[in-house]
Amino acid sequence: MKINDIERAKRLARTIATDIFLYNKDKVEEGIKNDNLFEVIDEEIKEGRKLFLEKVDTSVIKEKIFDMTINDIIVAKYSKDIRSDIW
Repeated sequence: MKINDIERAKRLARTIATDIFLYNKDKVEEGIKNDNLFEVIDEEIKEGRKLFLEKVDTSVIKEKIFDMTINDIIVAKYSKDIRSDIW
């Protein structure tokens, strides 16, 4: 049965986003420094989105929650300490 509770879906999205960051710290740092973060971790984001869509009932919960969470977790939370002239 797919997740149809918004809080559980958000938790799943946060877990996936955190895992993407933790397992790809070097790539994230490179992407922040070179202003191509989303290109550098594109495959990881696609895999994460696929997992999210497999587990969440998107007829009830919008897919954009995953994308917003990627931004909140990887860019805002974890990347704030990475030096960059751009961000």
